Amino acid sequence: MAVTDKSWNRWQYLACLQNSNNQYGLGFCYNGTVPTILRIGGLRVVIYPNDHRPAHVHVIGNECEAVFCLHCPDGPAELRENFGFASKEIGRIQTRLMDELSYLCNAWRKTHGTF
Repeated sequence: MAVTDKSWNRWQYLACLQNSNNQYGLGFCYNGTVPTILRIGGLRVVIYPNDHRPAHVHVIGNECEAVFCLHCPDGPAELRENFGFASKEIGRIQTRLMDELSYLCNAWRKTHGTF
């Protein structure tokens, strides 16, 4: 089963995130070191080094995760998946991602080459 499969419930997903010996090693349950490229309050914004196009970021914290497509280079940052964040928090995150879009797109390009 793919980690991003919609049949996974939130708790299975979080267990996968917390299991450093998970079997997947791709996508959400990446098993390597992932640098934080931006902080939004106590949340981490990351780009997985083995991830796929199109350009996107994962926002992680408070036992939640959301994925935003960046639509580089001009945006807008658009919510693709949400695991646990409240709508108000998603709006706040999205606003901050748009404020930092140029930086985030540049970070994606440095990691993956193209958008």
